[in-house]
Amino acid sequence: MKEKKVTAWDRVKIARDSKRPTSLDYIENIFDEFIELHGDRYFSDDKAMVCGLARIGEMNFTVIAEQKGRTTRENIERNFGMPNPESYRKSLRFMKQAEKFHRPIITFIDTKGAYPGIGAEERGQGESIARNLMEMSDLKTPIIVVVIGEGSSGGALAIGVGDQILMLENAIYSILSPEGYATILWKDASKAKEAAEIMKLTAKDLYDLKVIDKIIKEPEGGAQKDVKHTSEQIKKEILKSVKELNKKTVSDLVNDRYNKFRDMGEYAKVK
Repeated sequence: MKEKKVTAWDRVKIARDSKRPTSLDYIENIFDEFIELHGDRYFSDDKAMVCGLARIGEMNFTVIAEQKGRTTRENIERNFGMPNPESYRKSLRFMKQAEKFHRPIITFIDTKGAYPGIGAEERGQGESIARNLMEMSDLKTPIIVVVIGEGSSGGALAIGVGDQILMLENAIYSILSPEGYATILWKDASKAKEAAEIMKLTAKDLYDLKVIDKIIKEPEGGAQKDVKHTSEQIKKEILKSVKELNKKTVSDLVNDRYNKFRDMGEYAKVK
């Protein structure tokens, strides 16, 4: 019997499944210990972003993770996983700390986008995202990015400048949501399914475009079917990536990261 083709829209639905593992689910299963740290020292502690120190065996890491909720109450508390500027400032604070103590940084991307509210704009949403992009490009410590669910717009890219970009098989990563794309292109958000098919937002599309470095396989039906197995696959790839990146000098690490994103843009233009 011929296998049914999994479409881009199928991937979108799996990535958005309410039962899909969140960043905290993966953190609990991947790391031996995790201590959450809070606050941006400017405004508040935004719970759409979880930051902290983690350990696997004798290896220490700084973890930066976008966090959605499952219940309505959790989603309100986490702002539906849409970070405010204080989230990005908090994440940068701990990334700079990681650089100081030579800890590899692991980021988990899972957001519909940065929060677009008036308050967020008043507090400098665009500036906070731009600063993260600038600072991450020059951080003198390894950065490993893992796209675990939705990765949309600058809200995702603000913690997405890494030396190695890993992506779960059913995650999506794009300039904006399919609904937003359809609204701009056709003035009709209901055409999101058609938009998803042409946006090149799946892991395979992005691997072919050299936007990501590795696709991590998921169980049939998605990571929600076996969180522990998926976590083990992510852990294995994180340790492999850290081992490779630790072989580089600091100068080579930063230069290679810069060239990676320059080359990515040139390759995408050609394609």
